[in-house]
Amino acid sequence: MSKYILSIDQGTTSSRAILFTKDADVFGSAQQEFSQHFPQNGWVEHDPNDIWQTVLSTSREVLAKKDVKPEEIIAIGITNQRETTLVWNKKTGKPIYNAIVWQDRRTSAYCESLSTDELCQTISDKTGLLLDPYFSATKVRWILDNVEGAREQALAGELAFGTVDTYLLWQLTGGKEHRTDATNASRTMLFNIHTQQWDQELLDLFEIPESMLPQVMDSADEFGSTSEDIFGAPIRVCGIAGDQQAALVGHACFEQGMAKSTYGTGCFLMLNTGEKALTSENRLLTTVAYRLNGKPTYAIEGSIFMAGATMQWIVEGLKLLSHAGESESLVKDVPLDHGVFLVPSFTGLGAPYWDPNARGAILGLTRDSGISTIVAAALQSVGYQTKDLQKAMERDGLRPSVLRVDGGMVKNNWVLTFLSNILGATVERPTVTETTSLGVAFLAGLQTGIYESTEQLAKMWTCDRRFEPTMSADERNDLYAKWQHCVAQVRLSSDDCQQAVN
Repeated sequence: MSKYILSIDQGTTSSRAILFTKDADVFGSAQQEFSQHFPQNGWVEHDPNDIWQTVLSTSREVLAKKDVKPEEIIAIGITNQRETTLVWNKKTGKPIYNAIVWQDRRTSAYCESLSTDELCQTISDKTGLLLDPYFSATKVRWILDNVEGAREQALAGELAFGTVDTYLLWQLTGGKEHRTDATNASRTMLFNIHTQQWDQELLDLFEIPESMLPQVMDSADEFGSTSEDIFGAPIRVCGIAGDQQAALVGHACFEQGMAKSTYGTGCFLMLNTGEKALTSENRLLTTVAYRLNGKPTYAIEGSIFMAGATMQWIVEGLKLLSHAGESESLVKDVPLDHGVFLVPSFTGLGAPYWDPNARGAILGLTRDSGISTIVAAALQSVGYQTKDLQKAMERDGLRPSVLRVDGGMVKNNWVLTFLSNILGATVERPTVTETTSLGVAFLAGLQTGIYESTEQLAKMWTCDRRFEPTMSADERNDLYAKWQHCVAQVRLSSDDCQQAVN
């Protein structure tokens, strides 16, 4: 009777529900965007009700649209925007504040106030992360310190913390399950990735009561069942993973050294390091790639804050395009070395710089510069930032020679051609581009026995198109040197502006 896996993909700008067949084909999908809130400079929030209602409505919509009954759903997998932080009342289920989004930089000053070499090393050793506003810990602390009565409620055991997956699981199960998986836990800056447990020293540091924290499960596990009123019959939730780890699974990057890069709102390059949690000497992150049968697999990751979000700004902010899909035809005749560089550090720079004060800039404009040039520079910025990550991995001895890619931007052949050229590497686009959703479908399928092993999943991955570099090394190096010069200028000017404000 059961035929499909329902993947819930809760992203930064939209929620999607996708039905997969047992053969990992997309059977149906539904998607809804929701509002972004920017209360102050550098602050980014979501209304938790928007998150939940868009997930609920898209899930119901795809079932209705494809005339699929709940009894036909084998299991649900959940993948989510990571680090985004919610705190809610355990009795009412109501959040006490908006969700603070991963892009939010409000705790920058607090992180700087804590930043000693000793503490940064402790955090890195335990969590694989850097002391940065990006992660959940300082966001939780901010809520407890700034929402009236929150700390008192937390100390009384009345509040629950969770990343988006945990909040959705709570809602789907009618408040019965307060759980997360190891990949999402590893992004909180509260989880020891070596012991696979919440770390009391870090909880004390950030003054977060342990009673707020969810139970940490494997990525393929029995997370609970949905309340009957959600879909009309209970459905098991059997897979959870943060979006980037889910994409790694969806790309079947199960062997050590395999790498993927996702181009969604941000860009995230992740390389499987196997059973060893390798430490980067170049400000990359060590993270849990997935955990199966109690055994963690690790990865090195570089995070870029602005990829698809840059194109969203081009469309909605500058109104240079009516939609991002127009960009490929617009830039097809623009020479690669056109002299204009867009550094999209609108919410700071991610890896390997980790500069929360950097702000965006367009450099090299002349009277010859036009809309097509600026759009090309925006698209190229994604390739240049990926090159930053590749170079950092090279310095750690981990250079990926083949990169599997996914996300909305990979539909653009011009982007992937430039990406292959600037990296000097093969870029592979899969046949199924809904890789993040596919990843948690794979995890749910492993838990329910539809799929027997990761080896079986690896055979199911197929390539749609392979992009090979044609640019000479001299051209590549020249363009990248110019990019690095522009980044240095942006960081220097941002420092000058910060000093002037202070």
